Amino acid sequence: MRYAVTGAAGFIGSHLAEALLAAGHDVLAIDCFTDYYDVARKEENARELDVQVLDLAEDELDFSGLDGVFHLAGQPGARSFGDVFPLYLRRNVLATQRVFEAAVAAGVKVVWASSSSVYGDAERYPTPEDAAPRPNNPYGITKLTCESLHDAYARVFGLEAVGLRYFTVYGPRQRPDMAFARIVEALASGGRFELFGNTSRSFTYVGDVVEATIAALRAQPGVYNVGGGDEATMLEAIALLEEISGRRLVLTDGPPQVGDMKRTKADTTRIEQEIGWRASTPLREGLARHWEWASARVGSA
Repeated sequence: MRYAVTGAAGFIGSHLAEALLAAGHDVLAIDCFTDYYDVARKEENARELDVQVLDLAEDELDFSGLDGVFHLAGQPGARSFGDVFPLYLRRNVLATQRVFEAAVAAGVKVVWASSSSVYGDAERYPTPEDAAPRPNNPYGITKLTCESLHDAYARVFGLEAVGLRYFTVYGPRQRPDMAFARIVEALASGGRFELFGNTSRSFTYVGDVVEATIAALRAQPGVYNVGGGDEATMLEAIALLEEISGRRLVLTDGPPQVGDMKRTKADTTRIEQEIGWRASTPLREGLARHWEWASARVGSA
């Protein structure tokens, strides 16, 4: 089988592309290597891949001959407001619209990355897919807009697509702006970590997310939560990392971040019933793998 993976040099996308290759599939790896974070990190992620450099928002897209498209490219960062908003429109909304357009033209199914950020501060926990969306930030707002595009292209043009609302993914190669990446780097280097409130998250290990994403290709079209079984506060997660690393983290308190969510917890009943997927990696085990990767990386720098 031959699949396209957009965002193939990113955190989740690189793991997904490698898993597909390991399963014997051909992979068209696509990325445009934006400078949201150090491009060298993305090149490191993609060192085992042959990546085609494409800007999804403007370059020609041809998905003919593919058996599926995994669209993970996008502009991340759940706390960004202000003059960066046009980047979210371009790299999330416009890029996704053009992916859907090309998929319809080629008659190919799309599995794409939405986000738990569409829920904002959710009306109930655990949060099912039918909870009212009320995103707090441009990332969540544009991901919800992409869900509207998904729905419209399905109804009007026959797009076959599955949207996955990922819940706080962690593990090796996590983006350097994300909390666990900054915590393990601080632990490994002896630096400080500023904690912006003791928020609580449904943490999901990247290997589990990759399994769900691949399996979603056989799911009925729609939107599904992809979340870990373990919910923990930031202080609980930090305590686990301190135990795993055998080190103490120097913490400073920062103000709550505008647009951040106080809590997330996924109700995964729908995806469990549809494809039999459930997160299987306990938080402690996943954090141990994350620490092993990050500490080795800091040690070799």
